[in-house]
Amino acid sequence: MMIGPGALLVAFDRAVAELALFAAVVILLGGVDDVLMDLVWWRVRRREPNRADLPAAPPLPLAVFVPAWDEQHVIGAMLRATLTRYDHPDYRLYVGCYPNDPGTLDAVAEVASHDARVRRVVVTHDGPTTKADCLNQLWRALVSDDVDSGRVTAAIVLHDAEDVVDPAELRVFDDHLRDAALVQLPVVPLIDARRRLVSGHYADEFAESHRRDLAVRSALEAAVPLAGVGCAIRRDALERLEAGGGAPFEPHSLTEDYELGLRVASLGLRARFVRWRDSGGRRLIATRAYFPDTIDTAVRQKARWVTGIALSGWDRTGWGARAHAAEYWMRMRDRRGLLAVAALVAAYLALVGWGISSLAHAVTRSEAAAVGPGLRVLLMLNTGLLCWRLSARALHTAAEHGWREGCWSLPRALVANYIAMLAARRALVRYVATLLGAAPLWDKTAHRFPEQLPDVS
Repeated sequence: MMIGPGALLVAFDRAVAELALFAAVVILLGGVDDVLMDLVWWRVRRREPNRADLPAAPPLPLAVFVPAWDEQHVIGAMLRATLTRYDHPDYRLYVGCYPNDPGTLDAVAEVASHDARVRRVVVTHDGPTTKADCLNQLWRALVSDDVDSGRVTAAIVLHDAEDVVDPAELRVFDDHLRDAALVQLPVVPLIDARRRLVSGHYADEFAESHRRDLAVRSALEAAVPLAGVGCAIRRDALERLEAGGGAPFEPHSLTEDYELGLRVASLGLRARFVRWRDSGGRRLIATRAYFPDTIDTAVRQKARWVTGIALSGWDRTGWGARAHAAEYWMRMRDRRGLLAVAALVAAYLALVGWGISSLAHAVTRSEAAAVGPGLRVLLMLNTGLLCWRLSARALHTAAEHGWREGCWSLPRALVANYIAMLAARRALVRYVATLLGAAPLWDKTAHRFPEQLPDVS
């Protein structure tokens, strides 16, 4: 029996309505979740203190780990800038290099030849592996050095080869590592004005997550996931992780920093997110760096994050053996990304479908399907929540980067959605590959180091 055009159009309208309903329900749940986070942040937020207002702690012996694969273009400038900028009397830089990466090896060796605080560590096998594997090799080198020298390093600081460190960073770690096993400072992405839409969307996301989300997690005593840079882990915490699993950093993880925060919390140790200003009260003490500024590189980086946090990382970390309500809430937020992307795809398909349906009804001179009252209410609620979300993000971005960038955050939301959808697809492909036996690899992107460093005066 043949189906007429009218019946096909009715079936198409129903399919579009189902897509719209699925998208609307999921988006509503995510929007309510974000509003709750905003309200909690408003309740727990605190004034950012100046370091000058608080008594300084005595300096701790610290080691800064910098894993480096194919970083010959930035690692030399980063190390020299770090050595110049740090205001701390007792630290060493451990840089992990691979034997099949001669450019990075030579760049690190050149800096190390002029400053004994730089220790080049050559990984025992060719790269790339995972960043966690490189960090484990740095850890073993540090432990060996401490045995040989009699020095007892108190904590490990993590950084990447493109980071611009803050001069006061290590002093802040001194202040907090006495009673916290893990300390995370804010990360502030640098915005390239020539590629503002892509590079700037990182600024929007980090302004929200490192001004609101981590502050809420810390206040609710939920696990504080590390950002992989601008963070410090006390030595005893790493030793306990090593005793429990054979290595302090999970070698098969694509997001070892995120998992490390959850693993430290599972030990019952305290973690803290710290937003402090410099002695003059002007500069936020944070790590600054350029992030990917093209669609392709941003998708590759975001896919690694999605794979490591919402897929393979979930397999390893679960929901936590001793998790409380706030912990469940935060882990749910970490892992809702793929569902949110599915809702975005459904919403965009529904918009296209409505356009096709309207055109088809106009051509056939038939009456368009009416939007049901339930779906209409959902769409109205989601419109209000969208306005709330865009306004909140703009305010966080403006507080971190100025009002112009706050305005730019509005069109960048569309760019962020596009990148998220492409990254989710790539993440699923990579995750399936690992389930079939593929080894996780360090799928890094090319890095940039600023020609002119941010002002610290």
